Amino acid sequence: MRNSGSYRASKPRRGPRKAGGKTLRGRDFVSVEDFSATEIKQLFRLAADLKARPRMYRKALDGKIMALIFEKPSLRTRTTFDVGIKQLGGDSVYLSPAEINLGKRESVYDVAKNLERMVQGIMIRTFGHDICLSLAEHASIPVINGLTDYEHPCQALADFFTIAEYKKSLRKLKLSYVGDGNNVSHSLMLTAGKLGATLFIATPAGYKPDSKVVRQAQQLASETGGTIVVTEDPFAAVQDADVVYTDTWASMGQEAEAETRRAVFRPYQVNRGLFAKAKTDALFMHCLPAHRGEEVTDEIIDSAQSVVFSEAENRLHVQKAIMIELLRD
Repeated sequence: MRNSGSYRASKPRRGPRKAGGKTLRGRDFVSVEDFSATEIKQLFRLAADLKARPRMYRKALDGKIMALIFEKPSLRTRTTFDVGIKQLGGDSVYLSPAEINLGKRESVYDVAKNLERMVQGIMIRTFGHDICLSLAEHASIPVINGLTDYEHPCQALADFFTIAEYKKSLRKLKLSYVGDGNNVSHSLMLTAGKLGATLFIATPAGYKPDSKVVRQAQQLASETGGTIVVTEDPFAAVQDADVVYTDTWASMGQEAEAETRRAVFRPYQVNRGLFAKAKTDALFMHCLPAHRGEEVTDEIIDSAQSVVFSEAENRLHVQKAIMIELLRD
């Protein structure tokens, strides 16, 4: 999805913190920028343990309730947060546009002040990033960004967690993203910059990621030994890649542009010819839903090198880790 307004960092970290930043309790997760590299790795260790020993965490969030606000529908976001909180001993309440209609039926401020008295955390999946920021600013309980037009931080963490499962060392890898310079690309860049990874982004002219996020990610990468490159050449981006990643060409809210985008993005389809430029053991990734025959062909997404369903499953484990760290007593 295209960005919605300029990027603004979320509110300052809040809540008690132990020396060395060992706890995330009470914090928000609106942007990848909200967590340090050390904290991301801490979440990955917890997610791995949650995946390996789920029964050990059956009461980790006993009695905690998450409000799940959906201005945009989703299979994976709803299922993983809903199932995740319940697997941890808590529960959730689903709030659709019919219940809230943020900023129209009821102000973001009023929603935040109501929910902070009724639940222990909020996940929001919405359009404008400013809505998520405002909710986090006004609510005294943790707010998690389940997706905005500007960032998709939970997805990016699950993506890098998945890559680490299959490839181990993130610093020695080349990750290539081919397609729209959207919210997913933004969060992937910031995460790569934080973790010192190499990421090439290939997009058509006019569909590049936000220049502010590119600069921000490149600054992070300069501090961690990573590399962030934006190009219009998909073959150069994918050359010798360890991971090839793509996303839909037209996201929710861009339906009117779909036909135009198909023509523009056709050279960026991940097919046998493009994927052949990557390493022979390269992984294929997609945040889903996939439009088969558009951004990716069946022979790639259904191949043995595709890890899209492991990637989707890992949303559950990583988000459980995030909820534990933010909501636990």
